Order: sequence, then structure tokens, then C-alpha cells
Amino acid sequence: MSKLLSPIELGGASLSHRVVMAPLTRSRSDQPGDVPGPLMVEYYAQRASNGGLIISEGTTVSPSARGWFGAPGLFSTAQVEGWKRVTAAVHAKGGVIFSQLWHTGRSSHIEVTGGPLPVSASVNPAYWQDPTRRTSTPSGWVHPSPHRALEIGEIAAIVEDYRLAAERAKAAGFDGVELHGANGYLIDQFLQDNSNHRTDAYGGSIENRVRLLLEVVAALVSVWGPNRVAVRIGPAGKWNDMSDSEPYALFSHVARQLNRFVLAYLHIVEPRVLGNVVVTAGQAPVATEQLRKVFTGKIIAAGGFEPETAEAILQNGDADLVAFGRYFISNPDLPARIRNGWPLASYDRDSFYTFDATGYVDYPRHEEVAVLA
Repeated sequence: MSKLLSPIELGGASLSHRVVMAPLTRSRSDQPGDVPGPLMVEYYAQRASNGGLIISEGTTVSPSARGWFGAPGLFSTAQVEGWKRVTAAVHAKGGVIFSQLWHTGRSSHIEVTGGPLPVSASVNPAYWQDPTRRTSTPSGWVHPSPHRALEIGEIAAIVEDYRLAAERAKAAGFDGVELHGANGYLIDQFLQDNSNHRTDAYGGSIENRVRLLLEVVAALVSVWGPNRVAVRIGPAGKWNDMSDSEPYALFSHVARQLNRFVLAYLHIVEPRVLGNVVVTAGQAPVATEQLRKVFTGKIIAAGGFEPETAEAILQNGDADLVAFGRYFISNPDLPARIRNGWPLASYDRDSFYTFDATGYVDYPRHEEVAVLA
């Protein structure tokens, strides 16, 4: 694992290895208020490593952006104070942490938004009418609420929500911010043409559908400056019923346009995963390979990687770092396990989205397992 464990400069920080903790929704913020509490502090501190990058779980930018019960936010003073304790714990271990900024768009329910209908690029009734689709609410997993299309006059306020969240992320002690533009949430709903049927300046052509993403990135850069802002995209991703008629053309344009912002990194989710499940076992990381030809900055690859395949993509030059999700859940000391060749603990899917310490902060480090043995 010579490349995976080698140092790299990223986002103004010196990292000692390239094993990144992916953004992972875990539903453990304190309620009411979506405030990071002591349990979240412990969780992130356990997974921090000297010179290692953590990308926070999706963090909603406004009350109406909420779409997942238990997800934390960055729209209140209490949330900022809670995140301060998380970032301090990560920094105390020598780690680096970016905040992932999130608007769930149509993937929500009025019980979570506090009453307003979820919003999207366009109205797509098939989305909420799908009997298999569920979203997380205080009452449990329910069908998403019907959504409405954003009026063009409302879009500036959405951009401002992101900008204010970026300011709060800075106040909370984060080292940078990542815009969540993947997995069928609001930014992705504007990008892909199966969900964006608009005929105004934010719909139709690829250039128009990319407009909201670029406006939000510009707002984030206005707060953080270059090299401290990142973007996550999911080319050809189908999670949350997404698709596009020309995915390569669309996401190549996205990557090309993002070059001008001098991002900390571009975070690419491979289409071989659907949410947190690998659905195309053995498929090569095609999206990263394609966009490496276009994007001039650093790339984090994500989606179904094992340590060996992570090393391979770094060796062939298609990515600079690799994000791990499931294995970081069950291996709080993942970089050390990879470095020492220690076995990786398996994860429990049933506790991914529950609300207590079980399956969250009770996975032991390798040396603790050794002592018990």
C-alpha cells in the first residue's frame, strides 16, 4: 500500500496518508435541533488519525433543506457549538475535517421540513408515488411528500443558504467545505435531465442545468477562498431514481467548469454503488477514469473500494485519494489496519441508521480486539 499510505498536500493541509473517511449519514445528532452531541464527538474522534482527512456526514444548510431525521445541520448557533466540539476532537488527534453541505431537495417529507413541501428542479410525481421509496422521519420510514418546483426567484435564497452554512462551518472550526452534488439530492436534481424539466435559465441545456451548482460553488469560494472548497458528484449514479440522457457529456462539462475554482478536490462516486450497496461487483472505477482526463485538480474516488483496489487506482493515476465508507464504520482505526495488514472488521448494516451508540461507537480498535483475544 505504498501509494495509499503516502503523504499528499490537499486543501491547504498536509495529509500523511490518502485513506479518506467518506461522508456517512448516521442519524445520531441530538434531537430536537439536529445538534451534534457527545455521541457524535466520540464517533468522529475515534476515526480521526494524524494527517488523515474526514469528510463529515451530510449537514443540512437550512430547516427546509432537511430530509433525513437525525442528520445534523449548520443553520443554528447550537449546531455551530456542537460542531466546534467535533472539529476540536478531530484536530486534537491531528486530523483534518471538511463539512459536507447538503440540501435534500425532493427526497424529504413535510414532517422533516417542518411543514413546507420539499422542493426540486421540477415536479416528478413518479418519485413520491413509487411504493418502494422511503425517507426517514420522526415517525419512521415513510413515503416522501409530494414536492414542488423551485420558482426562479427563489433560487438566490437557496444559494444564500449555502453561503451562510459555509460561514457557520468556518466558525465551527472546519478546515473546508464539500458541496454534496451527488446521490439524487437538490444539486443533482438540477444537474440530471430525468429530474430537471425546466425551460428557464436553470433547465434544458447542460450549461443551464449546471448553473445552480456553479453559483453555489462560487458562493462557497467567496467565504473560504480557493483550495478550501470541494464538490462531490455521482456520474451515472441511479440512487434516488436519478439518470441522465448524456451522463458523460454532462459530468465532463461539470468537471471542466469546476477547474476554474481551484478546488481542494473533486469527489467522484462510482456508479457501481447504489447508496451504500455495491450493485455491480467487479466493475472498474469508470467515472474517475473518464473525468481524470478533464479535471485538472486532485480527485478523491469513492464507491465500493477495498484497500487493494484503492492502491490500484492511485497507482494508475486516476485518483489521488480514496474514500472509504462502510469500512470506516466498523474500523475506527482503518488507516492503521491497512498500514499494518491487520484484518478488517465487518460492519452491521442494521445499525447504519439507528439512533444510539450500538453500531456507532462500539466497534473496537485492533489493539482492543487483541487484548480481548
